Amino acid sequence: MGTALHYPHILDQGGKSPCLERWPRVRVAQIAMDHVGCERTAEEIARQYPHLAPAEIHAALAYYFDHKDEIDREIQAEVRQADLAASTARHTPLATKLAALAHP
Repeated sequence: MGTALHYPHILDQGGKSPCLERWPRVRVAQIAMDHVGCERTAEEIARQYPHLAPAEIHAALAYYFDHKDEIDREIQAEVRQADLAASTARHTPLATKLAALAHP
């Protein structure tokens, strides 16, 4: 039988994206993307986001590595959504007008 783990500083919302308790708009996935995608250390992340306590960053990374598959799926879904939004944005009337102004 497995032991339930408790992650200080992490709010696991059961089905929603886990986030920091003190900063609920900062998700574990965001910190994981900085660490894995941008290859930043916990110390570099702390310098980048001085409002976060080092313990919050380390707790988020611990949560990420214990739930890697789940968080990676969340990140991949976000990347797909951003790619779709970017491809759609290129074809808006405003984007078309701005492109025409840039290349008369």
